[in-house]
Amino acid sequence: MAAPSGRRTSRLDLQQRSTLAGEAAAAAAEVETALAHPSDPTAAAFFDVDNTVMQGASIFHLARGLHRRKFFTTRDILGAAWKQAYFRIVGVEDPDHVADARNSALAFIAGHTVAELEDLGEEIFDEAMAHRIWPGTRALAQMHLDQGQRVWLVTAAPIEIATLIARRLGLTGALGTVAEHVDGVYTGRLVGDMLHGPAKAVAIESLAEREGLDLSRCSAYSDSSNDLPMLNLVGDPCAINPDAKLRAYARERDWRIRDYRSGRRAARAGLLVGSAATGAAVAGAVVRRRHRSG
Repeated sequence: MAAPSGRRTSRLDLQQRSTLAGEAAAAAAEVETALAHPSDPTAAAFFDVDNTVMQGASIFHLARGLHRRKFFTTRDILGAAWKQAYFRIVGVEDPDHVADARNSALAFIAGHTVAELEDLGEEIFDEAMAHRIWPGTRALAQMHLDQGQRVWLVTAAPIEIATLIARRLGLTGALGTVAEHVDGVYTGRLVGDMLHGPAKAVAIESLAEREGLDLSRCSAYSDSSNDLPMLNLVGDPCAINPDAKLRAYARERDWRIRDYRSGRRAARAGLLVGSAATGAAVAGAVVRRRHRSG
């Protein structure tokens, strides 16, 4: 039986937003000084961030740091968390609410400037992110740089934060979620959708075309089965700290698997892993607990 026309429209809209998100991320990617003239220009490596490069969700660490600095109120982030929870439970029945939920992932930065987020991001990286970088993954990224290849991060986190992390790690650049801003002030809306799942593959394909990359010679690293579109795009995929579904998938295809977790650390990292939307919801729960205890 054919799907109702409204549902077909919703799926088409999702695909269009995913494509727009990927193209926007590729266009916004900033190439830093690392390997400005690579000796192996057609090969590159792409790394997911959350629980692949960094323990936990980067948007969680960012949101917590911004809340401590009064960047937004408890009401703001609890509202975003509620919309995300509703969206996950109810699904796509209400198009208006779906749009609200999608945009609420980064709605808490509305009204603030790009410069503010970038400046505070520097502080928050040193305070909450630097010591959570997985040494093993960092070594893999350095291996690609040493081979004369460029290295990009590919993440659902805001492009400004993704670029900051890439710069601080000495990588080439980053692809991330693009938040709309006018005259340097965030509107609270996204350009397309979050850079998640298929959108990451679109971003990499756009970047590869622009930079002259041969994807069959490229590598990709992720912890999540959500990133299978990205991992299947390259000739050398690798599962880092994989979830159960990705581990099974990687074993079936004889992909490389690296796990830098152990014991309780692995369980803790598994609880914190997630997309930008999940990270925002988790941050909201933390803020709520603190608000009640205060």
